[in-house]
Amino acid sequence: MKAAVIYKKGEMPKFAEFADPMVQNENEVLVSIKAVAITNLDKGIVSGDHYSSENENQSGTVIGSDGVGLLENGTRVYARGISGTIAEKALVEKNRMVLLPDAISDAIAAAMPNAVAGSAMALRFRAAIQPGETVLINGATGFTGQMAIQIAKHYGAKKIIVTGRNEKTLQSLLALGADEIISLKQDDQSIINQLKTIQQNTPIDIVLDYLWGHSAELIFAFLKGKGNFTHKVRYVSIGAMSGDNIQLSAAILRSVDLQLSGSGLGSWTKEQVKLLFLEILPEMFLLAAQNKLQVNIQTTSLVDIEKAWNIEVPDGKRLVVTV
Repeated sequence: MKAAVIYKKGEMPKFAEFADPMVQNENEVLVSIKAVAITNLDKGIVSGDHYSSENENQSGTVIGSDGVGLLENGTRVYARGISGTIAEKALVEKNRMVLLPDAISDAIAAAMPNAVAGSAMALRFRAAIQPGETVLINGATGFTGQMAIQIAKHYGAKKIIVTGRNEKTLQSLLALGADEIISLKQDDQSIINQLKTIQQNTPIDIVLDYLWGHSAELIFAFLKGKGNFTHKVRYVSIGAMSGDNIQLSAAILRSVDLQLSGSGLGSWTKEQVKLLFLEILPEMFLLAAQNKLQVNIQTTSLVDIEKAWNIEVPDGKRLVVTV
C-alpha cells in the first residue's frame, strides 16, 4: 500500500510503498482510509518532541493517529489507529470507532476529533462546565481554539473571552460565539488590566489554555488574591504552543481558590475515553452534519505529503490528507 512513512525521528515523512497491516486479534479491524487530519499531536510524535513518541523503527513507521475510512462492508467510520493512518489501509480498534452521519464529509469528520478531544474533554471532565459559566480560552485563534469556543457555547457557557495574537482572526471569533477578545500583542500590564476589568464584571469560572508560556504567567498574575475571599477558577492546561515551562509563584496558589489540572493523553480515565467515543464524538459529528459547528479545513492528497507536511496553514484551519 501507499503510505506516509518516517524512518528517523525529526525527518520529513516520505510517500512510500509499505506492507499492508495485518489483523492480529478479534479486537482489531482493517479500514480503507479516506481522510486523515495532520495535527500538532502528529507533528510532535514525528519530531520526537511529544511525550507519547515511540522508539524509532529502522524499517519505517507509518504516521498518523486516527482517520476516517470504510470497513469491508462499506460502513463509514472515524477510528483511532493501531497502525499509522496516513496510508491506504490501517488497523483500528473495534471499540474506538464511531459511525458517521451521511451528511458529513470525510475531510470534515477527519478534522474534528483531535480538536473535540482537546476541548470537550477539558470542559466536561476537568472543568466540569455548568450552564451559565464564564470561560476564558487562552490561544483561541487556532483550529482547536475555534472549536472550543463553539463547544463551550454548546455546553451552556454564558460568556466566552478569547486571547490571541492575530488581530484579524481574533475579530472573526466574535461570529463563532466569543463575547470579548484580548490581544496578546498588547503590553503585559494592559493585558492584566483588561483581565481584571473582566473579572470584576463577570468572574471567570474556567480557563482553557492552549498556549502556556508567558501568557499563562500573566493570567496567573491577574488571578493572585490579596487575602480576601476569591472566586473559584478551574484552570486547564491543554497545549504549550508558547513554551513548556512557566514561573508560578507559590503565593498565587495560596491566595486564590484555584483548581489547576491538565487535559491530554494519559490524563483521562478509561471511562472518560469510552464516553468520548460513545457520546461526545457522535454528538459533535451530528452537530457538524447539521451545520451547527463551523469546521474550517484545507486539503492535500497523500501523494503530496512530503510537500504538504510543513506548509503554513492559515489560522483556524486544519490540514486534512485525502487518500
